[in-house]
Amino acid sequence: MKTAFLFPGQGAQVVGMGKDVAEAFPAAAEIFAKANEIVGFNLQKICFEGPTEELNATTMSQPAIFATSAAILEVLRTEAGELSADVTAGLSLGEYTALYAAGVISFEDALRLVQKRGQAMQAAADATEGTMVSIIGLDEEKVKQLCDEAGQGEVLAGVNFNCPGQIVVSGSKTACGRVAELAEKYGAIKAVPLAVAGAFHTELMASAAEALGQALQNTNISSPDDTKIIANIDAEYYETGEKIAEGLIKQLTCPILWQKCMERLLAEGVENFYEIGPGRVLTGLMKRISRKTKVINISNLDAVKKLSGS
Repeated sequence: MKTAFLFPGQGAQVVGMGKDVAEAFPAAAEIFAKANEIVGFNLQKICFEGPTEELNATTMSQPAIFATSAAILEVLRTEAGELSADVTAGLSLGEYTALYAAGVISFEDALRLVQKRGQAMQAAADATEGTMVSIIGLDEEKVKQLCDEAGQGEVLAGVNFNCPGQIVVSGSKTACGRVAELAEKYGAIKAVPLAVAGAFHTELMASAAEALGQALQNTNISSPDDTKIIANIDAEYYETGEKIAEGLIKQLTCPILWQKCMERLLAEGVENFYEIGPGRVLTGLMKRISRKTKVINISNLDAVKKLSGS
């Protein structure tokens, strides 16, 4: 049976994440210690102790989620060594963990990129007036019609196609305000404004994409070998390091096709899914994509012990 490792993105963060695993396993503690050195401050303390406001900042949550996911992954490698992935996937930010897990980028380089990405996205958000709204209960065509009416010439589009009936739109604050008001007219169950810094995955992130592109020029990314990585932007498998770099840049201004990624993996015979990292977001999305498919969630010490039999 084919196995996929899934890694969460921004929004999965919670104060205390990774603490129980790092206290129980030196391998995880070493990852957090290494992360502190790379980012230049005590990232571990913010993961373990908060405060929530600081952890939730785009510049902080992205490296924090990456480090926590990598720490849990490291424990699985040492405690459940027979467990390996045929394919990896990550939601937006989580794609960096997927690349690290597949062995195409080092921990150090991935974390530096993630830190740069968070800073660049925050800077782009500060320079533009943007936000995001989750639309519940509409299909893609209805969301497109909704955005066409609410946009009124401003930036507005569906950008996170997460699962049936859940699509996140992103754009200017005024356009997103109109989306929330008009959603019910199109039959939406509800429209939920998201607590995000800006209009992620739209052209308003163009400056962030440019900054990330410069950082990627100095980063070594190898071509995938034994483990495949499926790309957020088109649900295709990455074939070369160059394509991976292109995909990471495009990801900032293009939609995330998570549902299509999961549907492709299911169609190609992946049966075992593990969500590795904080939270249960991807486990929840899979229930909406394929109700009969079980995702084993590994986000804390109890889950690690259960899986490894320790």
